[in-house]
Amino acid sequence: MRTPAIRLLAITLILNAFCCLSNAQKSPNELAKDELNRGVQAYKAAKYEDAIQHFENALRSDPQFKTARLYLATAYAQRCIPGADTSDNTNSCETAIAQFKQLLTLDPENINAMKGIASLDFNMKRFEEAKDYHRQIAKLEPQDPEAFYSIAVIDWTQSYKTRMDERNALHLEVPEALIDQPTCFIVRSKINDNVAEGIEMLKRALLLRPDYDDAMAYMNLLYRERADIQCNDPQAYKADVKAADEWVALTMDVKKKKATAQRGSAGLAACASGTTCSGSGGGGGAREPH
Repeated sequence: MRTPAIRLLAITLILNAFCCLSNAQKSPNELAKDELNRGVQAYKAAKYEDAIQHFENALRSDPQFKTARLYLATAYAQRCIPGADTSDNTNSCETAIAQFKQLLTLDPENINAMKGIASLDFNMKRFEEAKDYHRQIAKLEPQDPEAFYSIAVIDWTQSYKTRMDERNALHLEVPEALIDQPTCFIVRSKINDNVAEGIEMLKRALLLRPDYDDAMAYMNLLYRERADIQCNDPQAYKADVKAADEWVALTMDVKKKKATAQRGSAGLAACASGTTCSGSGGGGGAREPH
């Protein structure tokens, strides 16, 4: 007489046999797609370890499966925490980059892979590598303002750190400027190219997207960088500070206009869905004409 445990084991073995038989009848491509779908579900549920396992299974069935490679790289990237200096975190970041690069060997112009590597390199403070990938993206998608904006953000990050390190070493307080210091020309030689490139990249971004308020905000920051290295030239310093202030005002103006437009769109959507619309006279709803 069989015990319940033995019967359960027998049923499990039978089900596994049917499962294996069913899988054996599937092509490698079908098996890979099944694993991809399971991985996507795990990824959506933030179960990244399970997702990674499914994506790796998919690639074992089909090593050329570009979508699975992209998802695997992205899953590893999710485990990469900016600023976390641990071996496990570094390993996740490097594995993600390696998977993105493998995808590029299959698809050399894959924009998502390039953006993934650029983002990870930036988080790992490998700024020049990150800029190189953004430059490749800009060449492939010259109408994408975000590629130019990203290069400018990196330029500002590099120049700001260098300049602030020097200011801190000199114990300068705001609003004391670096322009009168003997080391100003040394700092200028280190960051001038970054500042010039950053401003040029933002100009390109704003030509493509005139209301790009994030780009405007960084224009302000980069003009302030340039102001502080206008060595022994107070007039140039004042001109750059004035330009920076103008970019601040323009940024705020654009943000306000976008917020007003968004509120207006929300109101129109509410009217279209049957929700009561606000009348110009403060009444509770739309009135029929007399």
